[in-house]
Amino acid sequence: MNVLSLFDGMSCGQIALERAGIAVDNYFASEIDKYAMKVTKANYPNTQHVGSVLDVKGDDLPEIDLLIGGSPCQGFSFAGKQLNFDDPRSALFFEFVRLLEETKPKYFLLENVKMKKEYQDVISKNLGVEPVCINSSLVSAQNRARYYWTNISVQQPEDTGKLLSDVTGAQDIPLDLEGLLLSRTIKTKQKFTDESSTLRRMLSNIASPTQKSKSLTASMYKGMAANGMTNIFDGDIVRPLTPIECERLQTVDDGYTDHVSNTQRYKMLGNGWTVEVISHIFKNLM
Repeated sequence: MNVLSLFDGMSCGQIALERAGIAVDNYFASEIDKYAMKVTKANYPNTQHVGSVLDVKGDDLPEIDLLIGGSPCQGFSFAGKQLNFDDPRSALFFEFVRLLEETKPKYFLLENVKMKKEYQDVISKNLGVEPVCINSSLVSAQNRARYYWTNISVQQPEDTGKLLSDVTGAQDIPLDLEGLLLSRTIKTKQKFTDESSTLRRMLSNIASPTQKSKSLTASMYKGMAANGMTNIFDGDIVRPLTPIECERLQTVDDGYTDHVSNTQRYKMLGNGWTVEVISHIFKNLM
């Protein structure tokens, strides 16, 4: 099988294909982030990086059997400014459409965030299929609902019932949260300019080990008050998730991203796919 992966990131698609038992002859990865490419090469040295999606031409590639990608979602996300196709990052979706037409693969898969119906319909019209919504919470301890447009047969995965305690080992001890935060017993190096609003954000980010985490985001590296950061009870403290715990929430092997700084690890894990969801979809290719 020849695979073309657009917006490849740290190559979650390659992990998913391997887990699904699908042999790959050539894996062409379009990516421009040097840190993500470093992680990919460390884990999959035979990856053929082909540069920016804007420069990839179907005529330069062999016959492609599978086209995959998760085009940048900043313009679509309900958590963002919702610029939609006016945001040049989200407009990169049309590069996926272009290469779908140029390569004419047997199968394709596009992932993106939940968005307004009008923009969902634009994507569906261009790809000729309606999306399937799968929440990563079924196969992980993370709430992460995503749309998947594909011509591969898709069913909902079975619920594994995983919770934060399954990936963190954290202890659920009842705490006076507000008192704990105000007394500065949180382990963090973050410095705050607006203590009251930061504390409110931290309070809203705290989850029990008996719960699921929030959906991981690329801004988690900013610390305990960052958008998308889930902080957990652990003994007598509240702390942020570690990069390895974020790997587990994305169902990536421990240490997969440890070839770069923690800042870059948080970013690429927030941008990545939940591998077990993608693997579940790819198993239908067999």
